[in-house]
Order: sequence, then C-alpha cells, then structure tokens
Amino acid sequence: MTAMAKQVEDFLNTSAPFDILDKEQKLELVKHTELVYLTADNVGDLQKGKASLFLIQNGQFSVQDSDAPLRHLSEGDYFGYTNIMEKRNFSLSISVDSPGLVYCFEASAVTPLFELPAIRNFFDGLRNNALQNHAISDSNSMWLNKGLEDVINKSPVSVDVETSITAAAQLMTTQKVSSLLVTREDKLIGIITDRDLRSRVVAASLGIHLPVSHIMTPNPAQIMGNRTLFDALALMTERNIHHLPVIDQQTLVPLGMVTASDIIRHQRGNVLFIIGELSKAENLYELTRLSWQLPHYFSAHAKKAGDYDIAGKILSQATDIMTRKLIGFFQQANGKAPMMFAWLVYGSQAREDQTMGSDQDNGLLLAERPSKTQAEYFAKMADYVCNGLAKCGIKLCDGNIMASNPKLRLSLEEAIEEAKRWVKAPTKDAIMHFNIFLDVRCAAGDISLFKQLQRQRAPLMKQNMFLAALTRNSNEISVPLSMFQKFIYEKGRKEKDVIDLKTRAVALINNIARIYALADGVTLPNTLARLDALSENSQLSKRDATNLRDIWLFLNRLRWRHQLENKVTDNRVSVSSLSSIEKHQLKAAFKAIERTNQAMVMKFSGGVS
Repeated sequence: MTAMAKQVEDFLNTSAPFDILDKEQKLELVKHTELVYLTADNVGDLQKGKASLFLIQNGQFSVQDSDAPLRHLSEGDYFGYTNIMEKRNFSLSISVDSPGLVYCFEASAVTPLFELPAIRNFFDGLRNNALQNHAISDSNSMWLNKGLEDVINKSPVSVDVETSITAAAQLMTTQKVSSLLVTREDKLIGIITDRDLRSRVVAASLGIHLPVSHIMTPNPAQIMGNRTLFDALALMTERNIHHLPVIDQQTLVPLGMVTASDIIRHQRGNVLFIIGELSKAENLYELTRLSWQLPHYFSAHAKKAGDYDIAGKILSQATDIMTRKLIGFFQQANGKAPMMFAWLVYGSQAREDQTMGSDQDNGLLLAERPSKTQAEYFAKMADYVCNGLAKCGIKLCDGNIMASNPKLRLSLEEAIEEAKRWVKAPTKDAIMHFNIFLDVRCAAGDISLFKQLQRQRAPLMKQNMFLAALTRNSNEISVPLSMFQKFIYEKGRKEKDVIDLKTRAVALINNIARIYALADGVTLPNTLARLDALSENSQLSKRDATNLRDIWLFLNRLRWRHQLENKVTDNRVSVSSLSSIEKHQLKAAFKAIERTNQAMVMKFSGGVS
C-alpha cells in the first residue's frame, strides 16, 4: 500500500459512515479515491469532472450541489451525494473560501455502498437535514433493562434426565442452589426445585433412587438469553414462579437460571429501591445518607443510551421526595402550616431533566397574604427545606431562585399581579428573569392552589406581545456553528474544544418547546411532553417536533455520559471525545435547532430579533 493510500485508509477509519466498513470494503474504496488540494486555480477541473462523492479534510468551501440553497462547508462535511443517491445530474458549483484537502470518491465505487442500510441512512439524514440517530428509545428502568446474559453470574447447574433424585439433591447442596435444570442431550426438558424435593419426595415418601424425571416439572416456562430482566420479571409474575430457566436463543442450550432472589438482589441495587427508601426516611440524617447514594448509583448503573434518557426524571422524582420529606420533618417540629400553600419547583426540576450539576430552583405559593406570624413560619420552613436539600446534594441556587428568598414567597393574588406586570412590560431584563418561572410544577402542598395560578396565567401567556418578547430573548442564543459549519468552542477554558451543550443547545430547544406550548395553551413543564402534546393547530409541525425530541434526547445523552464518565457536574463536552458519527449528529442537531429557532422568530416576532 502506498503512503497516499494508507493516508486515505486512516482517514476513512475515523470518518462516519465509512468507519463501519470492513477492511476489504475500505481497501476497495481506497482504490477509487483521489486526494485533491482544492484551490481557486483547480476548482474548475473538479466541477467539470466525473460524478463523485466529496469529503472535506480541511479548508472552507461554498457549495451548491443540488436544488437546495448554497451551503458553507468545512472539515468533515460531504457534498455531491445528491447526484449519486437520486441518479440526477445537478451541476456542481464550488467557491473556494479557504483552500484545503478534499477526498474524491468515484461514484461507481460509492454507489454499491449506498445499498448498506447504515450508509444509506446516514446520507438520507444529510439530504433531509435530519438527525442520524437510530437509537432513540425510551427505557423504563436501568436495572430492569439489563440483559439476562449480564445478570446470570453462574454457569448452568444441570443434571441429565436419568440422574437419581439423591444425586440431584447432593448436587444442589454442593452448588448451593435452590433449583436444577434437567436436560436430555443438552436440551432443557424440565426443572426441579427444593420445593419439589419437599412436596414430591419427602412428603410423598418417594424412592430417592428414582430418576429426577419422576419429580421434575416438564417443559417449564423459559426465556431467551437476549431478553431483559424486566421480561423475566413479567413472565415470572404472570406464571407465579420463582425459578426461570434462561436458554441460548440460537442453540437452545441452557445458559442458567434467574430466580426471585436474583431479582431482589438487583432491585436492591437499583435507583427505584433507593427512591423507595427515601420515602421511608424518618429524619434528616437518614434522608441525606440515602440521597448521597444516588450519584454512586448513576455512576455504576447508567451505561446505555436509554439509561441517560430517564436519569433526569429519576433524579427529579428523588428531589421531589426529598422536598416533601423535609417539609414533613419541619411540620413535625413546628406544627401544621397556618394556611394552604404549594411548594413550586422551577427550571430543570420542573422539567424533570435534572443532571448531576443541577441546583435547586423553587418558591412558595400561599393561599393569601400572610400575617407577620404566618410569614415567619413560612420563612423558617423555606430556610429549612432549602438548606436540607443542599445537605442532600441539591446545591443552593447562585441566582437565589429559592423559597428562602422573600420575593419567591407570594400569595396567589400577588403571583397573578406579578405575571400581569411581566406581560404588560416584557422588557429584556423582565423576560430574562421571568423565563425560568415558565417551567413550573407543584412538588408539594396544595396542588389545587397551583392549578388556580395556572388557569389565571394561561391567557396572559398567550398574548402576542409577550410571545414575541420571549422569542426575541431566545434568539439571542446562537448555536455554536460558524458560517462554514465549523464548531465554535467555549472561550477562556483550559480545554480547547469544549461546547456547553446546556446553554448553547439544550436551552434553545427548551425555549422553542416552551414558546410553542404557551401559544398552544399547553401547561406541561417537561420539554418532551410539551412537544408531544402540541395540537394539530400548533404552528410547529409534527415532523419538526419529533426531530427536536430526538435532538434533545441525543444532547441529553451526551451531557449525562460526559458527567458520569468524567465525574464532573458541568455540561462542557469535548468534541474530540465524540465518535465520528456523533460529531456529524451534533452538527446536524445544531443546524436543525438554528433553523427551527429562526422559523419561530418569523412566526412570533415578525422576523424582528
């Protein structure tokens, strides 16, 4: 292999989607690849040449290769794929803004590769401006989604069908198991348990030298090894059994046994168990001790994409429980509250998308204006709860958006009057401060009080002038992409290639979902729930809403993975830590967010930003 061919192969090894090809496929592609240093002097030759797929290694170019608008491209971007995929002959127009190296793959070599689903899907995503994310799926619980092959920690303990009852009992004793798999020619045909030994042998005075076929349960319920612990639990519950054989999905050879004890053991290590224990805490010491187990749980068990999807919701639910327990502890020591109240949560806790670095944002809504004595009670309660949450690992808010701030303890009447003031004069500063209060949920207290507030605020929030002000505020955040689609990194950081995904991308999606939800009368605070609940009359199309949902999940996964793998609480993800496909996904995500945000500006503020 020549040095040039080796360079091409090395670049393909790190360039999605061709990094998934096997060695022979890559070598065949290399044979039909040319590396060109593209300048203003030779760009004409490229434009007049034969149909090819182009991949930019470096440089900046303005390209029009289809009937779509002109695109500004740079490192890692492809062009020319529309001609190949649609078998059309668009003229290629290239302006060299900064010379650089470009790989040219002959169409004859690339066309067969487009038959591969992964390759085709990738370029379909580029052509349709969609996120190439094929792993978006909800998961219900991290521990329940463990594969059974990961759960089984012992080789199968089995006996042949002709083995005597005595020998089987001795094997169960030496192996310290409560059940045995019964096989014939290595295939599962039955199961015996210690209960069978008691009821079918001892109680029935059966001869212990008889073969186990006399006492086994024939053709027992069984489950394939590629299923999950949740599947096993569901089947065991349905059949009311405590032992479930696991078999290989191809060979049907037994892999092992899942027992009720296994499920209990895994459950005790799962976050739902910890949350259940939080609910049982009887004092602040127990509550803090249990709450500090949550980060350790996430670090140990959140490994897959689906785990990250539910992590924020689980953490928010845990924070809700901590809040309710702390309020209960305070009232046990200081008496019942002097009037009805609602403990409101804002921001990430309200949206149920907390991460390891989220702080607390909360407030108190009171049924009426409090007297001095009543105000003192709620001030003490707020201080106790906020400081208690801090001891549980939910840090105090730097911006003082907490119920311990007197300005965040309002009567229902005062809260409605405040909303009217914000809407009547939606100045830049007012919108900036009020934005966080639009993502709100009642975590404790009288929810009917909160619903009254929501009902009376809803018509105010739909006013055109207010929505326009929110939109202009959202438009002040830009995605971190340059005109030539290059990533723009955070300045003044030790790391040179990091992007704060929370402030530069996730916050934008939250803003978009919030504004469309307000316009549509949707009162849910969760971003994904808002996107899903938009009516057919919403000005955000179902396609765009679905795309935003996928992007939000993708970005959330990157944030959680970054925090858990690096044991940090920030959202500054290093681009160099991403795979090639993730870099393409991230760039596609940023472009989609920017398009949707600009469309929102046009709809709600007449294009005025």
